[in-house]
Amino acid sequence: MNYFRPTIALMEGYTPGEQPKPGTPIIKLNTNENPYPPSPLALEVLRNLDSEWLRRYPDPYSRDFCSAVSAALGVPKDWIIVTNGSDDLLNILIRSCAEGKERKVVYPMPSYVLYRTLSALQSAEAIEVDYPQDYQLPIDRLVAAGGAVTLIATPNSPSGHIVPLEDLRTLAREVSGILAIDEAYVDFADYSALSLVEEFDNVIILRTLSKGYSLAGLRLGFGIANPKLLSGLFKVKDSYNVDAIAILVGTAAMEDQDHKNSCAEKVKRSRFLLKKDLEQIGFAVRDSQGNFLLVTPPNNKAETIYQYLKENNILVRYFNLPGLNDKLRITVGTGEQNKKLLQSLDCFIY
Repeated sequence: MNYFRPTIALMEGYTPGEQPKPGTPIIKLNTNENPYPPSPLALEVLRNLDSEWLRRYPDPYSRDFCSAVSAALGVPKDWIIVTNGSDDLLNILIRSCAEGKERKVVYPMPSYVLYRTLSALQSAEAIEVDYPQDYQLPIDRLVAAGGAVTLIATPNSPSGHIVPLEDLRTLAREVSGILAIDEAYVDFADYSALSLVEEFDNVIILRTLSKGYSLAGLRLGFGIANPKLLSGLFKVKDSYNVDAIAILVGTAAMEDQDHKNSCAEKVKRSRFLLKKDLEQIGFAVRDSQGNFLLVTPPNNKAETIYQYLKENNILVRYFNLPGLNDKLRITVGTGEQNKKLLQSLDCFIY
């Protein structure tokens, strides 16, 4: 007997990257976590947590965190929705707006595969528009697809490229539905599309504390959009979707922009050096605006190298997908982690 809806029975679930237990002797360069610790202010909040925060329900609107975001990014507090990671916001957005063949979800590929999974859960038709080889945004084809929701990750994973602001502006002007700009990796990028929410009431910017703020384990994200757009999303959001600890710790982290910016600069410097070192041993490496690099190893050995590194306690990401099966995505680690990665690759290649 099948207990599930036909859509669920037939679909493939999203496969997260491998997550070894903390403390295991593994260099983890597969899921784009920040290699540096969170803000000391955030850790201090956690150490001094009053149990009263656990006894009560949390603020359903995360207002303290909204105030911190407002101060840090210069956006009004009522233009913010707070969620259990940006994945939760993606889920809310698709559940709110997409359905069947009439209200489609549109996005370029390769990109974040969770877009496909969330569309399938909603039984919404997903239109995947192939990126060209140079990763220029295929604006005309995205518009022609007629999505109720059009999703653009910038910086994009796994490619690492950032979409020009003028391309996003054109897309926002021409799409018939919502344009969701997923800026999970924006803290490592040269610029943001945040200003577009003031220009267009159909644009929402998605952010997370998982990457730049080193809080992937906290599960805290947020969206910024015109309150008219947010009003529909609040109807779908779970009443208490963000727990009290996440609100307290996330607020402290958001208030410590100096720490976040300092860590992001270290990642960007390491990204530059790692790219240069990988190129010196024969890898083709794309420019990246994220905290990772998409690389093509020599001699079509991506899967072999992935397995070899795993056997030597280094995890990177291998995607057995068309257009990506000769490539690896490597998270930028600390200087010491990157050094050990390069030493292992040297042993394999030579």
